Amino acid sequence: MCGIVGYIGRSPAAPILLDGLARLEYRGYDSAGIAVYDGKKLVGRKALGKLKVLAEVTHDGANMPGTVGIGHTRWATHGEPSEINAHPHFNEEETIAVVHNGIIENYLPLREKLSGRGYSFVSETDTEVIAHMLDYYYKGDPLAAITKVIHRVEGSYALGIIFAEHPDKVYAVRKDSPLIVGRSKDGNLIASDVPAVLKYTRDVYFIQNNEIAELTEDSIAFFSVDGDPIQKESKHIDWDENAAEKGGYEYFMLKEMYEQPKTVRDTLNPRINENDEIHIEELGMTDEEIAQISRIRIVACGSAYHTGVTAKYVFEGMARIPVDVDLASEFRYRDPILDPKELVIVISQSGETADSLEALRLAKAGGNTTLAIVNVVGSSIAREADKVMYTWAGPEIAVATTKAYSAQLIAEYLLAIKFACVRKKITREEMRAYVRDLKKLPEQIELLLGNEKRIQRFANRYVTAKDVFFVGRGIDYAISMEGSLKLKEISYIHSEAYAAGELKHGTISLIEEGTLVAAVVTQKALYPKTISNIKELTTRGAFVMAVTNEDNPELEKVADYVIYIPETNQYFTNSLAIIPLQMFGYYVSVGKGLDVDKPRNLAKSVTVE
Repeated sequence: MCGIVGYIGRSPAAPILLDGLARLEYRGYDSAGIAVYDGKKLVGRKALGKLKVLAEVTHDGANMPGTVGIGHTRWATHGEPSEINAHPHFNEEETIAVVHNGIIENYLPLREKLSGRGYSFVSETDTEVIAHMLDYYYKGDPLAAITKVIHRVEGSYALGIIFAEHPDKVYAVRKDSPLIVGRSKDGNLIASDVPAVLKYTRDVYFIQNNEIAELTEDSIAFFSVDGDPIQKESKHIDWDENAAEKGGYEYFMLKEMYEQPKTVRDTLNPRINENDEIHIEELGMTDEEIAQISRIRIVACGSAYHTGVTAKYVFEGMARIPVDVDLASEFRYRDPILDPKELVIVISQSGETADSLEALRLAKAGGNTTLAIVNVVGSSIAREADKVMYTWAGPEIAVATTKAYSAQLIAEYLLAIKFACVRKKITREEMRAYVRDLKKLPEQIELLLGNEKRIQRFANRYVTAKDVFFVGRGIDYAISMEGSLKLKEISYIHSEAYAAGELKHGTISLIEEGTLVAAVVTQKALYPKTISNIKELTTRGAFVMAVTNEDNPELEKVADYVIYIPETNQYFTNSLAIIPLQMFGYYVSVGKGLDVDKPRNLAKSVTVE
């Protein structure tokens, strides 16, 4: 969740560290700090709050000379947000500096042992334990000290480490928390995510679990936890550096909403041939293997989970395969019963979501074939899954996902159509008809984005709302779940999504005069039932904003405000109906004067359980 950057080379380190951390702000944080070797000693600076505070106290890094250093943006887990708890953390003599993402689960017994040996602690963090343990085991050889520490700590970690006695080296260690190494002309870098290094290089190494990297300004070496050398190959990242910039938009979220037509095309086009047939080469599954799948289990968190709920309706309706959808954080703790013939699909934008990663490992241990749908090439989930299908959304910076969500939907649609055709539940001509509908989606999304001003005016009426409810049936319920999440996570307005048929079982008691209800009505077979539910709401004083298809003007008789989406196949309506709901949440947040891209208490990549 936090951000790590490290640099060693021929240029001043501090400005590079600050720049890299700025490119990781989307991950969420509450404090920041850097440590640099100034030629004589390690010097650290920390600041509570936004990175700009740290930039101000360091004069954008100008008053911290040196060409080797590490930096960190912290999201508090152990100890309140404060300068003392901010990273980097040092040993008592301040000759070793450490930055850390993750959680050291056995830090309390380790802290007690170190205290018994005379070590004093100044912070409440689990990370300070690592600094003192390195000090305890350090006998002149940094690599030997690091390997001893790794064998004694439990939990998840990505570490950046520098030693005053070895100012020509930066060390990086990783277990269950992402970390990469980048090679550039002027030096070498470590970072917790690719955007931090794109300005300097596109050639990166992905550190795997229980691996150590040793960087000098001209070399990069890798070792196992036992200190044995490892050979690794770099990967070239094709992302354009400008893709991680706002490009004239006020917020990344707005930019990323407008990038959704391109995202849909980029995820769709490589998997469709000139005959409008689907070929997912990277899937690596024969038709026989697909035909033998007895059940699909989708595991994900947050918005990715919501795409999975949609996918359940699509797979079951189109391919007639039973589908279970699990929250990753609950999956392994309920001791799931897995059949080896089940396909387990794990969905994650970052490919580093801790809960989803552990669910993947549980499924693999049970003998299940695993398929990852991820956006980040080389991420942990992508590497560990048996199969991987990438969503070509490019870097998504805003914490609230938009384009990655849309790309995940497309990947799931493609899989469902492919599986349905292989299992002979649809004909090849029906496959081509579905594909033709998918190919229309980018242009249809562009049309909906053109309603920006109208939705902004409507959203401005609800910046002071206390409660908003989203309702729908079937796929519309899945859309409502995501629309509700978009609103609550960036506007801090209490919002809930309900299956419309469940309103009468208690929830309708919360409706009072003027309560805003967003009703999604795109499933034609469910029009009458949902309209009846809307009447129940308006009778009790609700103001209903409805999102529906162009062929449903009857809704204007019962709803107070109607947004129409273009006609598409019933299975694909999520890709269109979610657009006005994204914009509504965005403009409510903007109207409240909030930081849309970095909502409080949230992080882009949730790498702790």
